[in-house]
Amino acid sequence: MTQPVVTRFAPSPTGFLHIGGARTALFNWLYARGRGGKFLLRIEDTDRERSTPEATAAILQGMEWLGLDHDGDVISQFEGAERHAEVAKQLLAEGKAYKCFASQDEIAAFREQAKAEGKSTLYRSPWRDADEASHPDAPYVIRIKAPQSGVTVIKDQVQGDVTIKNEQLDDMILLRSDGTPVYMLAVVVDDHDMGVTHVIRGDDHLNNAARQMMIYEAMGWEVPVWAHIPLIHGPDGKKLSKRHGALGAQEYQAMGYPAAGMRNYLARLGWSHGDDEFFTDAQAQEWFNFDGIGKSPARFDTKKLENLCGQHIAVSDDAALRHEITGYLAAAGEPALTDAQSQGLEAAMYCLKDRARTFPELLEKAHFILASRPIERDAKAEKALSSVSDGILSELTPQLQNASWVRDDLEALLNEFAEAHGTKFGKLAGPLRAVLAGRAVTPSVFDMMLILGREETLARLADATG
Repeated sequence: MTQPVVTRFAPSPTGFLHIGGARTALFNWLYARGRGGKFLLRIEDTDRERSTPEATAAILQGMEWLGLDHDGDVISQFEGAERHAEVAKQLLAEGKAYKCFASQDEIAAFREQAKAEGKSTLYRSPWRDADEASHPDAPYVIRIKAPQSGVTVIKDQVQGDVTIKNEQLDDMILLRSDGTPVYMLAVVVDDHDMGVTHVIRGDDHLNNAARQMMIYEAMGWEVPVWAHIPLIHGPDGKKLSKRHGALGAQEYQAMGYPAAGMRNYLARLGWSHGDDEFFTDAQAQEWFNFDGIGKSPARFDTKKLENLCGQHIAVSDDAALRHEITGYLAAAGEPALTDAQSQGLEAAMYCLKDRARTFPELLEKAHFILASRPIERDAKAEKALSSVSDGILSELTPQLQNASWVRDDLEALLNEFAEAHGTKFGKLAGPLRAVLAGRAVTPSVFDMMLILGREETLARLADATG
C-alpha cells in the first residue's frame, strides 16, 4: 500500500497572502485533493519581530476566500520550538552536530581575510572536531556536521536532478546561542512530524533543499518529494511586485474577481493540461501533476484573468453568485445589499451574468434592480431620453397597463407600438433603458420589465413622463 499524499502550505505571517503564495497553496491543495490526500496549513511564525496576528488573519481570510480548505488545525511553528531544539540536541549527542564557540567577530574576521586572499568565505569552524575537554565556559551555537566531500543530489519533480557539491555546504547553525532553533531546522522537523510527503514551493527555496537534506539524512528520516515551482513575473518579465498592481489575494477579492476564476487562472500560471484554459475545480484536481509544470517563470496577465473570471461567472449557480457578491461588497468596503435587493439580484442573475467579467461589472448591469425610485439617470441615459418625446412614452403606459406580462406578448406589443409610430423597436429601446435603469447599457428591456414587474415598470414610466 502506497503512503497517502500529505502536502502543506507554510506562509510567514509578515503580510498579506501574496498572489505567488496563493498559487503555491493552490498547487499543494490540488495535488493533495486529487489524490485523496491531506493538505495541511502551517504558519511559520518563528520571526517574532515581524510576525503579526493581523497578518495571520489576512492569510487565513485569503485562503478562505479562495476556497482552499485545509485538513486539521492550523499549526504554529513557534509553538514547536522545544521539539525543534530537542532534535538539535539529539544530533549533538550522536556526534552529528557540534558546539561552536566562535564569536561573530571571529567569523567576520575570517571572512574578511578569506575575501582578501581570494579564498572561499564559507566558514569552517575550528570547533568541529575539537576535544570536549577544550570547550570553554562560554556561549555556543550548535552546528550540524555537513558532508565535506561528494555531492548532494536534489531529485526535483520540476527542475530535474540538481547536483550540489558538498564542499559548498557549510556547517549550518541549528540552535542559536540563546537556545532558539533556526528556521531551516524548524521546517524540516515540522515537515517530518506532520508526515509531509511532498514539498511543493517556490524555486527560490531550491538551494535550501540541499541544506535541509542534511538534517533528514542525519536523523535517518525519509526525504520528501521535492517540487520547486517557478516564480510569477509581471507582464514586463520582472519579478511580480507592487508596481505591477495588486499583490494580495484579498485585493483581488475587493476588486470583484470570483474565487473560481482566480483558482482557474492561478492554476494556469506555470501549469498546463494540453490546451485547456477553462476548467472546473474537479477537473483541475484530476489533471494536476508535476509533468504539467514548466521551468520558466509565468507572466501575470490581467486580461486573461478577467476572461476566465467572466466564463466562471457565466456558468456559476445564481445563489452561489449572490453569496459571493455579499463577500465582495464587504471586502471592498461597500454597503451591503438589503434583503429585497439581494433577492432581486438573484432573480435577475440569468440576464446579468453573461459577459460580466467582474462583480462590479455585474452590479453595474444590475443597477435597474438595485436602484430605487426616482431613478437617477447618467449622462448617456439623459441623452437617449431626450431623443423621444414624453408623449410617446405616455402613450405606451395605458397599453402596458392591460398587457399580458409575458415575454412574447411584451415583445409583440412594443414592436407594434414602435411600428405605429413609424420607427423600429431599437429606436424605442434606448429611452426605455433610460427610464427603467437610468443607464444606457443594461440587460434587454424585456428582461428588465419582467423582473421589475408591471407595477414598478409603470411607476418608472410615470416618473419619467410626470
